[in-house]
Amino acid sequence: MVRKFGQPDLFVTFTCNPTWVDILNVLEDPQCPEDRPDIVVCVFKMKLTELLDDIIKRNLFGRVISYIYVIEFQKRGLPHAHILLTLDTYSKIRTKDDTDKYVSAELPDPLQTQHFFKS
Repeated sequence: MVRKFGQPDLFVTFTCNPTWVDILNVLEDPQCPEDRPDIVVCVFKMKLTELLDDIIKRNLFGRVISYIYVIEFQKRGLPHAHILLTLDTYSKIRTKDDTDKYVSAELPDPLQTQHFFKS
């Protein structure tokens, strides 16, 4: 991939959330997501496919000329995907303003989320 298209421009990680409504809605009492890895993986794959469609077909980050991804399983058994994307020349991220379009970080409000700030 690198030899043909150059170094990837973006590294995206997509992690399964066992509390997704799509998972919880199909569990029977008293099941939990850990009891039904088949459902967890099925929902994860559907959501990953939708994410890839958003990125590649709908040009979320610009025009993608190559991509590759792998799915791994965390120690808790949850799947996550690592995605490498190479963008075309006109879509490359070159400036800090370009970066700011796609990357953001927020600190939780200490008054509303006190449990995050306990030592």
